[in-house]
Amino acid sequence: MTLHDELIEQLGEPGLDEVAGMLGTDPTQARDVVQAVTGIIVGGLARNAQHPDGAEALRAALEDHVDADPFNGDVASLTRDGHSILAHVLGGQGTEQAAAGLARLVGIDTGAVMKLLPLIAPMVMFLLADLAARLDMDARDVAGLLDRERTAVPGGLGEALDGLLANIFGSAVPGWPYVGRELAADRSYGAYGELEPGPSGEADPGEPAPGRSNPDW
Repeated sequence: MTLHDELIEQLGEPGLDEVAGMLGTDPTQARDVVQAVTGIIVGGLARNAQHPDGAEALRAALEDHVDADPFNGDVASLTRDGHSILAHVLGGQGTEQAAAGLARLVGIDTGAVMKLLPLIAPMVMFLLADLAARLDMDARDVAGLLDRERTAVPGGLGEALDGLLANIFGSAVPGWPYVGRELAADRSYGAYGELEPGPSGEADPGEPAPGRSNPDW
């Protein structure tokens, strides 16, 4: 069973009905949208975890989510937690790119996808944290699991999500390490996910680097 399958099971029919109402669609399409949203979050986590430092930061962050059941949480707290997670996984601009790309992919309004992303992110983290705790996974185990989850996304959708993630992260090759990665703006992230100075000599202070260790995951 994949993380997406577990997430759908935890949501149940009432949860899918709520998602469908939020998206303005039916439960069948809502399920497809949730799969795409889950896939982009899992894919972002997998890319973060490709570098050992990113994997270690993620494994430490999971400790804060193992007891925080988001399936019984209120929307406001879920949204706050979700935005913090997305800032680490995709970055602010990356989250907006993901929402726009997913909206085109599934035929749903971008604004609705932007509301759904921060709700699904804590659910993915909780399920991942629970699995890592039950199986006593270390950082390398978590990275391997995420990579398997990423490649388990069905054919056409998996390819579309990989393409979207490549655009967000500025790399056409899944599984790049952070060290020495060049961004479209000619900036790169250092070994610990910190944004290194670009051509102007200044790092961008407004965009947290994906994969950076932070207690606010």
